[in-house]
Amino acid sequence: MDDILNFSTIKEYNAFNNNETLHPLVSVVHLDKAEPRKLKRLRYEFYTIFLKQIHCGDLRYGLGNYDYEEGTLIFLAPGQVIGESKDECYQPQGIALVFHLDLLLGTSLGKNISDYHFFSYAVNEALHLSEQERKIVQDCFSKIEYELKHAIDKHSKQLIVSNIELFLNYCTRFYDRQFITRDIVNKGVLERFEEFLNGYFSSEKPVNIGLPSVSYCADELNLSANYFGDLIKKETGKTAQEYIQSKVIEVAKERIFDHNKSISEIAYNLGFKYPQHFTRLFKQKTGVTPVEYRNLN
Repeated sequence: MDDILNFSTIKEYNAFNNNETLHPLVSVVHLDKAEPRKLKRLRYEFYTIFLKQIHCGDLRYGLGNYDYEEGTLIFLAPGQVIGESKDECYQPQGIALVFHLDLLLGTSLGKNISDYHFFSYAVNEALHLSEQERKIVQDCFSKIEYELKHAIDKHSKQLIVSNIELFLNYCTRFYDRQFITRDIVNKGVLERFEEFLNGYFSSEKPVNIGLPSVSYCADELNLSANYFGDLIKKETGKTAQEYIQSKVIEVAKERIFDHNKSISEIAYNLGFKYPQHFTRLFKQKTGVTPVEYRNLN
């Protein structure tokens, strides 16, 4: 396995890129100050956001390659790995915003950081910015950098964290825009999701594997679970779990008409371990039990 270069502190990462450390828990890192270096797998023990401003070649993130273009944001949660080890050298470019979880302790952002699902998106789900959006992002970075260079006072932490939160809220808006502008791509995902569920419930997989989870479906569609869930919610108004449950009920209604099979058999064949769980879900979604539905029809 390739060696991974691990950054435990903001200071280590600043030194690696020839940037001054103005605050131990947060930094706006200008990557063009770094010396040319060989490609390496990197892990960050803090939140890291890259704004790539020029075409800078393929980087490896997780299991996939991604070609970073001008105006692209990629988000990494603590502990994630990016890059690949190669002998070729490159000159880092762009800007990185890095901040440690300790910076957020006692703040509203600290309580809500998990709501920003894009920190768990895969690399092929990066945020592609318009020119205007890129200017807004750069303005947010400039405000954070201004506070870092300003003499520390009682307002510093609040203003820095507030500007990070503002930046993340803008990114949430920009991702909403990206979901809309990539509507054709999203529709393709929905069609593949529907096709996958149809194939799943017409196979022996429910008996052997059980009900498909959201993460299982996302893996089958080559998407991260969070991105997949957000996409389905924005396209259908339902959570991915609700969408799967709707499909289960749709298939169940068809099979209930087969009087040669008991309700328990139908439940097991749909992937339920316990028939009473099937009955509970069916009544929750339809208002009647499977037996009552069979009798009514």
